[in-house]
Amino acid sequence: MDVLPAIDLLDGKCVRLIQGRYDRAIEYEDDPLAVAARFRAAGATWLHVVDLEGARNGRIVNIPTVQRIIETTGMRVQFGGGIRGEAAIDAALAAGIERVIVGTRALEDCHWFRATVHEPKYAHRIALGLDARLGHLAVRGWTRETERTASELALIVADWPLATIVYTDIGRDGLLLGPNLEAVRALASVSSVPVIASGGVTNLEDIRRLATLNLAGAVVGRAIYEGTLDLVSALRAAGSDQSDT
Repeated sequence: MDVLPAIDLLDGKCVRLIQGRYDRAIEYEDDPLAVAARFRAAGATWLHVVDLEGARNGRIVNIPTVQRIIETTGMRVQFGGGIRGEAAIDAALAAGIERVIVGTRALEDCHWFRATVHEPKYAHRIALGLDARLGHLAVRGWTRETERTASELALIVADWPLATIVYTDIGRDGLLLGPNLEAVRALASVSSVPVIASGGVTNLEDIRRLATLNLAGAVVGRAIYEGTLDLVSALRAAGSDQSDT
């Protein structure tokens, strides 16, 4: 299982939103490049980056910052926030981003998303972002809820050439309460697409528990910034020697 340290970008700074609320943003660092360099030095090769301004406004904003991170650290980046069309996907991939997360547009325009995912140039480069609050998926920067569930979507995309499903439990995100293991286990059990879990990871035991669920990865944010989880230990517990990747 990969461990993906997270950088959420807002106004050029590294922040974390509590339960996806922009009015509850915690600022941690002014220099995202320095943060990424520390993650790389710890042994991580994957980085999870969210463009919070893009997610809220529907257009990507922070691609130049992400490009500098890639050029400086050589890390592989999973990027989301404001990806609403092919032009945004192309811009992200052209900047060196490894895989692009599509959430809102995927749920609001399933026909477009299916056609896009099946274009040969995007095969295994697009991740489906599923963000759930109380079991129901949310869109537009987590500001609007739908009636669909993550498991329903996982079954629909079962044979699509997706890179992964990135599943975030909004109710746990940024609260350091531990991941929603039941929901993650339920999704992983029905999904033939690799699943990456996000939201609530607090300590090393959480990483160990997630590693038993046949996941492709786990995103970790606030726990690293606040020191409740050591990234080096998390990488080791996940069973991935990423420093040599």
